[in-house]
Amino acid sequence: MHIYFLTQKNKIFMSKKIIHTEKAPQAVGPYSQAVEANGMLFISGQIPVDPSTGKMPEGITAQTEQVMKNIGAILKEAGYTYEHVIKSTCLLTDMADFKAMNEVYAKYYPNNPPARAAFAVKGLPLNAMVEIETIATK
Repeated sequence: MHIYFLTQKNKIFMSKKIIHTEKAPQAVGPYSQAVEANGMLFISGQIPVDPSTGKMPEGITAQTEQVMKNIGAILKEAGYTYEHVIKSTCLLTDMADFKAMNEVYAKYYPNNPPARAAFAVKGLPLNAMVEIETIATK
């Protein structure tokens, strides 16, 4: 779906494209998996739900791996790769899991990793241990 915003002179100011794939978990609320606007892709926070089973794996390593696969599926659907990622925000329910999450995350960004922030949070949807949101650009 494309939404176009026009200026007063009817020139396109901004286009907004909703990105959706069956290869990543469906939104669990009123939001899109991702939105592309002006050459940038904004991926909503991904939790470790396996889209083929609807279940989450156990443990931070497996959960982070599933989150990164979900991000990869959305990137691919939109025509991007991990190399296009410029910013990530990682949310963890326990900062003691930071090292293990980081080891998995690093495999997806071996060269020129994106800017990133990591926060401990009280809880995440569906009791996930990790959630990662991502911004990419071409």
